[in-house]
Amino acid sequence: MSNWCSPRVRRRPRGKPKQEIAVRSILLTLLLASLGQGAGKWELQYFYDKLDSQLVFQDLVFPSEQRGIAIGTLTEKGRERPVVVLTGDGGRTWEMQRLRETPISLFFLNDSLGWMVTEKGIWQTQEAGRDWKKLKGIRDIAEVFFTTPEHGWAIGGKKQVLETHDGGRRWTGVAAAEIPKGNPKDSAYRCIDFATPQVGIIVGSSRPQRRDEPQLPEWIDPERGKRPEWPTLTLLLQTADAGKSWQASNSSLFGTVTSLDLRRDGFGLALFQFQGSFQYPAEVYRLDLHTGKSDRVFRQKDRAVTDLVWIPGGSAYLGAIEPPGTLMHLPVPGRVRILSSDDLSKWSEMEVDYRATATGVILAAAGPDHVWAATDTGMILKLNRKPAPQ
Repeated sequence: MSNWCSPRVRRRPRGKPKQEIAVRSILLTLLLASLGQGAGKWELQYFYDKLDSQLVFQDLVFPSEQRGIAIGTLTEKGRERPVVVLTGDGGRTWEMQRLRETPISLFFLNDSLGWMVTEKGIWQTQEAGRDWKKLKGIRDIAEVFFTTPEHGWAIGGKKQVLETHDGGRRWTGVAAAEIPKGNPKDSAYRCIDFATPQVGIIVGSSRPQRRDEPQLPEWIDPERGKRPEWPTLTLLLQTADAGKSWQASNSSLFGTVTSLDLRRDGFGLALFQFQGSFQYPAEVYRLDLHTGKSDRVFRQKDRAVTDLVWIPGGSAYLGAIEPPGTLMHLPVPGRVRILSSDDLSKWSEMEVDYRATATGVILAAAGPDHVWAATDTGMILKLNRKPAPQ
């Protein structure tokens, strides 16, 4: 331990103590100012704040630095309607349009071509979200992922993994999806990502309802929070040949993988979220696709992480909520917290607009200096790295 942080009481050296203290104070002030400028600030770009209405964002993507698409549900006087919110100038202005079906998730291959999963099907846009065409009426899908304009996959409930070779008009089942253990009615594939067009991962879970499992949420039934967390059967599919073949496996793990971000260098991040009385609300793991090993890089008792993004050549970011009480999963918005790291070992909490509260945060990035966050309370924030004016 260095002397300067030792708990021992040290005598003040002789000389000019007042001048020394003044110099140290100035140096400390300059140091803190430089640290604050380097970290950046998350500033509010869009906030839907109207009387008797509420906007809940479900997903957010930025396929380029200028174009952004956010989908969600707008509730006005008790009536719900699906909407998309668009920007073409990096978030300086936003435009809301109606959708015909309730949206779930988005995937964009480039600046204009993208797909949207809804409760009733899969849609496609070739105009950066300004116009949508329904391709297939199919239910219980969570996400899609495309490696080319024609070749892609759809994953979801009941162990569904579907493949298309015509952009999403026709889909066929992937047989390997049935190999991992677990009853299809209790199983779902939740996350899909590709490090390269050849190497990809699909992750899901299977968790049957137990007879002694409480039906009410923890915030209504406090006794539920005292019961131990039960392991979940994690389902895993891996390909190294662009989906021509999939290696299937499963393992019993605590928590559910809810977010996955792979990089071209063969590394990635996976987010595990927990329920019940588990000591931590979430944990983040680094994945090494070269060796198949993983190691935990983040967990904190008062930070409920809901999404992550790891930018190639840049930092990793975690979007989290600070629970407003002792229970981790209250349906009450908490303060939005965003953490960043350059090495996955030291995480720094960033400055976020004081108005940002939510029960869930979604992250999106178009490069190291272009990162956004959306909330389920109708907010979109952008990371501003510019130093504050002196």
